[in-house]
Amino acid sequence: MKTVYRMAAIATMAIATLISCGNAGAQNDKKQTTATNHVKELDVDTFNKMVYDINSGEMEYLGTKPAIVDFTASWCGPCRSIAPILEQLANEYKDQIVVYKVDVDKAGEIAQAFGITSIPAILYIPLDGEPSMTIGARNKAKFQDEIQKILLD
Repeated sequence: MKTVYRMAAIATMAIATLISCGNAGAQNDKKQTTATNHVKELDVDTFNKMVYDINSGEMEYLGTKPAIVDFTASWCGPCRSIAPILEQLANEYKDQIVVYKVDVDKAGEIAQAFGITSIPAILYIPLDGEPSMTIGARNKAKFQDEIQKILLD
C-alpha cells in the first residue's frame, strides 16, 4: 500500500513540475510576441473610447479605420488557433484596418452588450454600413475574403 502512495506522490510531483514548466514557457512565449503584437487587446474602458461606448445607448463606431473585434478567451482552443492568423492580418492590413481582441472573461460587459454566447466571435465594423458578426474559427483565406467584402469594398 505504501508503494501505491509513493507512486501517487511521485506522479503528482511530476505533473506539478510539468505544469509549472509549461506555464513558464507560455509566459516566455507571451513576452516574445508582445513586442510584435499588432492586435490590440481592449478592456471595457478602452473599448468604450476606441470602438463603441456601450454605456451611451448609441452604437456609433468611434474609430477612424474599419475594424475587426475578436471576442476570445485564453481557454478557447479555436480562439488560440486563429490568434496568429489575426496577428498576421493586422500586420498585413495595418494601413487599412485595425484589429482588436476582447477577452470575454476579463470584459464580460462587452461580450454581454453584443450578445456573445459562443467564441470565437468576430465582429466586423466597416466605416459605412452595418457591422456584422461571424462565429467560429476560419482560415486565413476566409478572413481575407471577409475583410475585402465587409470592410474594404
